[in-house]
Amino acid sequence: MQGDSAGSGTPATTLPAEYEPASIPSANPTHSFWIHSSPDANPLAREGSEGPLITDADICIIGSGITGVGIAYHLSEAFETLATSDKSPLRVLILEAREFCRNGGHLTPACFFKFAGREEKYGIDEAIRSSAVEAYTASSLVDIIEKHDWSKEVDLVDGGNVSLLFTQDETETIERDFERAKSAGLNLEGVQWLTAGEVNRTFGTSYPAVKRPGWNLWPVKLVTKLYERATQRVGARFDLKLHTYTPVTSVEKIAQTTSGSDRAFLLSTHRGSISCSRVVHATNGYASHLLPMFTGPDGIVPCRGQIIATRASVGPKLIGKNSWRGYQGVEYWFPRPLELKQNNPLVILGWGPERYIDDDSSINPAVAKHMREILPSLFQGRYEQGNEPEMEWTGITGVTAMNDPFVGPILDFSTGDDTAYKGQFIAAGYSGHGMPRSFACAEVVAQMIIAELSGGEWCCPTWFPKRYLTWYRIAQGN
Repeated sequence: MQGDSAGSGTPATTLPAEYEPASIPSANPTHSFWIHSSPDANPLAREGSEGPLITDADICIIGSGITGVGIAYHLSEAFETLATSDKSPLRVLILEAREFCRNGGHLTPACFFKFAGREEKYGIDEAIRSSAVEAYTASSLVDIIEKHDWSKEVDLVDGGNVSLLFTQDETETIERDFERAKSAGLNLEGVQWLTAGEVNRTFGTSYPAVKRPGWNLWPVKLVTKLYERATQRVGARFDLKLHTYTPVTSVEKIAQTTSGSDRAFLLSTHRGSISCSRVVHATNGYASHLLPMFTGPDGIVPCRGQIIATRASVGPKLIGKNSWRGYQGVEYWFPRPLELKQNNPLVILGWGPERYIDDDSSINPAVAKHMREILPSLFQGRYEQGNEPEMEWTGITGVTAMNDPFVGPILDFSTGDDTAYKGQFIAAGYSGHGMPRSFACAEVVAQMIIAELSGGEWCCPTWFPKRYLTWYRIAQGN
């Protein structure tokens, strides 16, 4: 999902009876293409799931997706040069309820999309930052991939993104966004306007469109590389470990004693307890399971998306290598790079979300029927009507009223007091648009922690929207 919807964005302090916190992630999720299509897709799938449990750490990160691993990666990079008097290593532990990393999606920054609405609602500075954070995320990841020569290993494709414009209202809205962003000085290099005739001649569907820079890749392979890179820092200064299939069932504040221990929290799992000084919640749609204050429409709503991997009926020249989206729609799709002995591309198509559903162990038959009809109806002759997908699965995302994530320290949202939660952080609620935002949000949380460890002061980067910050909701009084 892209864009903003009306709403306060503030977690409710008194929960309506009809809303319940998210459940713990299902033990039997549907099989995702990204982690189940080949035996080598996810080498860390069961890392640390057996053997002794690490019972003590400086920082526990709950969630092994691009946010959780991104935080560990940024900590490892920053801690390399952090000057502290403490000679012991920073011990970081990632805890995952299921297999390692269940991310999906494509890496397409919003560019100028929704700019006018954000400018009117939040001001020009926030509108600029909204685009800047996504440009920063994408360029950071692409730079890391290219610097370490990972492009082939993570299937990085620089194909851009084509957004179809189905109505005149959509066309007028996005043209207005473009002009407002241009007036604000946004970098719009690479934006192309395509007439219905141009789209038809090139792609075989008769709608006008706008093309913007964008990439797609194999998310779990990228997150695996980031984790492996962070573990290379293991030694005198930094130590990173991972426990998969170790769901955290509670986070309790430890009563301080005179023992001198600075461990503030006790995390409970079915394998035992873990004490730590800081906790980071990188659980997205499942955040309210451990943090009930995020329950309900003003918090982080778990939503289920549905995805298929379907084979095109023609070759790559007619399909292209760009990703796609309907400007106001909820569908996205992009072709995978051709593998050996394949003539026609495999296309990943996603749809969603179904609100207040946190169970990804099944699929919705009505959604399945709709998804099978989308591409054949749009691109006649390029996708076969009635063709069954090669894989189909669901996944849970977290949606907020503002469609923007919560990033920063956990607070009592009714008072702004952090006493009960001091040492806990969150980066979650990406509203189905996590790939172009989560890695930068992870960097911000890592820098907040580094500032605390070094006795420094955290300063908000110029590219980061201030409204993402947890204390923004309190400052705005909503």
